[in-house]
Amino acid sequence: MVRGCPPFAGGNPLLDKLHETAMPHISLNPTTSQVVQTHVSWDAHRLEHALEKARNAQQSWAQTPFAIRAEVLRDAAIRLRAQRDQYATLITLEMGKLLREARAEVEKCAGVCDYYAQHAEGFLRAEPVESDAGKSYVAHYPLGVVLAIMPWNFPFWQVFRAAAPALMAGNALLLKHAPNVPQCALAIEAIFRASGLPEGLFANLMIEVEQVAEAIASPHVHAVTLTGSEAAGRKVAACAGQYLKKCVLELGGSDPFIVLHDADLELAVNMAVASRFLNCGQSCIAAKRFIVVPQIADEFLHGLKIKVESLKLGDPLDDATQIGPMARLDLRDLLHDQVADSIAQGAVAVTGCNPDERKGFFYQPSILDRVTDKTRAWHEELFGPVAAVIRAANEEDALRIANETRFGLGSSIWSKDVARAEQLAAHIQAGCTFINGMVKSAPRLPFGGVKASGYGRELSRLGIHEFVNAKTVWIR
Repeated sequence: MVRGCPPFAGGNPLLDKLHETAMPHISLNPTTSQVVQTHVSWDAHRLEHALEKARNAQQSWAQTPFAIRAEVLRDAAIRLRAQRDQYATLITLEMGKLLREARAEVEKCAGVCDYYAQHAEGFLRAEPVESDAGKSYVAHYPLGVVLAIMPWNFPFWQVFRAAAPALMAGNALLLKHAPNVPQCALAIEAIFRASGLPEGLFANLMIEVEQVAEAIASPHVHAVTLTGSEAAGRKVAACAGQYLKKCVLELGGSDPFIVLHDADLELAVNMAVASRFLNCGQSCIAAKRFIVVPQIADEFLHGLKIKVESLKLGDPLDDATQIGPMARLDLRDLLHDQVADSIAQGAVAVTGCNPDERKGFFYQPSILDRVTDKTRAWHEELFGPVAAVIRAANEEDALRIANETRFGLGSSIWSKDVARAEQLAAHIQAGCTFINGMVKSAPRLPFGGVKASGYGRELSRLGIHEFVNAKTVWIR
């Protein structure tokens, strides 16, 4: 452990058990509970070698023309599309995502590679600025080596949305992936290597959580990007701050889904189900708090209940399945504790609200009604297939409830009065607000949050500018 940095592990019984075996990178099929593959963690010497190799590779890569960088990313996109089903199956087997959703994730990764291959050079072109100089401009140069600490819930997309802009900007990227998706991590590394990326420029670090602080402290690492929990964000930010290194954090969310009296209820209900139960509810930008006004509350809940109870739970490899397993047993247990406590604290179980008895890590698609500020479901992020319905007194109260959370990632408003919804959107404390649409990330739009949902932005022009040195050049 590097002195001055907080520990990165502890408090998770499953991870603690894995650490005892010194083999924490375990690929476990959440549908069958069977171990598929294990990987031994690297020692400190191997980690240091990878860090040094990345720095050396980056110094050459920074001098590489944009056209050559773009060629590598376009080739990666071609490989992703050509082997889409193979990579999608790997995602499904490691973390339980529905196969059709996994296919869409792989396609999205190809899209972000193409996007930055096309636009990066323009985004980073020197910007002339009028000043007292004969000539002055802002040039954009790579920072160096970026350490990316990524989660399991979108094991390809989270990596590619960080890697594509970072690599096109001339940086190296080192991946510390979640320990339950090691095969996905290795597959991504192989894609970039086969696409012509110089050896060491993108590397998967098979390290334990406790070794993250060592990597951040290394003089070979210049910046950190994390997608993960609020707790992990605090620890990574503290450690990056200790060494004065740039940090971008995309953390948890408890997105409000505000349904006003004049909403198109059929659309709102359909999108509520799509947003809440995508990826078995395991998404930072999933709608989690359904805030409804009195005029439509019962009708909305009735429609939501019908839709949720019709969802088919089963094998994620079966295209007929609509809800697969959760990624890990400990996550399912935590979710059920939150649900059970919320019911004990006054919330009403409308449907589901229990683990499914079949083999694997399944949880019933669920709805909690009458969620109040006395319940855990009000204050905590429910990272699984549970919709929490909150009844607001009126429109003003709905806005208050939306902001009465420490999170601020995504949000949505549902109303036929788009102008009024747009006025309300200006007052929601979140990184994005969608009106009559489901919150999503896309390469052209910046993505990130405020408050405990983190800081900095990914994607778009803003995302690629996070890991460059905006350097002023002044000429007499």
